[in-house]
Amino acid sequence: MTSRIQSLKESFEKKRLDGYIVANETNILYFTNAVGAARLLVPAEGENVLYVYDVNYEAAKAEAKDCRVELVKRGEDADKKAAEQAKKLRLKKVGFDTLDASLYLKLKKALKGTKLEPLGQLVWDLRKLKDETELGYMRKAAELTGKGAEVAFEAIKPGRREYEVAAEIEYAMRKLGSEGLAFDTIVASGPRSAYPHGGCTEQKIRKGAFIVLDVGARYHSYRADLTRTFLVGKPTPKQARIYEVVREAQERAFQSIRAGVRGRDVDAVARKLFEKEGYGKYFVHELGHGVGLDVHEPPTLDSVSKDRLKAGNVVTDEPGIYIVGCGGVRIEDTVVVRKEGAKRLTEAPYELIV
Repeated sequence: MTSRIQSLKESFEKKRLDGYIVANETNILYFTNAVGAARLLVPAEGENVLYVYDVNYEAAKAEAKDCRVELVKRGEDADKKAAEQAKKLRLKKVGFDTLDASLYLKLKKALKGTKLEPLGQLVWDLRKLKDETELGYMRKAAELTGKGAEVAFEAIKPGRREYEVAAEIEYAMRKLGSEGLAFDTIVASGPRSAYPHGGCTEQKIRKGAFIVLDVGARYHSYRADLTRTFLVGKPTPKQARIYEVVREAQERAFQSIRAGVRGRDVDAVARKLFEKEGYGKYFVHELGHGVGLDVHEPPTLDSVSKDRLKAGNVVTDEPGIYIVGCGGVRIEDTVVVRKEGAKRLTEAPYELIV
């Protein structure tokens, strides 16, 4: 944990910063290991101060690393306390990760004579590159996610409601050690499978219809993301062809992922195949996104991405075809970028028929 804050401090010189305010709770967790803290003040020189309200104070004292934990009592204001400390240290230029408009105006008023600059990219430049500890947590999250997908093979039966399948998957992952969900489970069947974020409803699963399962477990706050598409019974030639094209697009994109490649170029691999096969207009989202403490984070793999992949990035590879009235197919894995190639973290069978 010490090295993470130190790495942030090392970026101050280039931006001529005297300090940095971390406001996003997930970013605070990344730097300090503390859950539920309010603010983190990181001066270029001197001790880092973590401001925590009563409800999370004792936990923060036990868990926080590389900072002094200061209690924010009931009736006190964490931003005001951070501003007072910044003034005491005579910080003239302070960066921050993210503040809503009201908090920014409050801090600006409290820090007269201090320049506040939005520099969230400094944090993302660090968070995008996963160290071995983070990758270990993500491997475990991926393992739990794969176990959930295996349960889906048994749980998906004609007549069962989507939310019943989701419940069995989620219970299995919890029982095996998941802290919770990486995101709300998607079990979207029939025409609803054409909705990329279809959620799960009381709709019953029926034979001959696509079922899109999108599931993720969380372990030590790190997440995994996996999608498989199933069908009960025998697919039509059209359904089989759509599935084959998506599977091929996913594999081609995976083979193109490596350090140094632009995100837009990976996206183009899948998109060009879809266009060639006549499905281009049915691919309505990006090929992939970063995963870590958040389920959607940089870098991105899409047609307008400016990101260039680096070893240590963890991204999804999730092409899909969505045809209203027919249904949708998406196949997704969470993968870690290496210097040469990539490695899948999530594992589950790719069979269409259950």
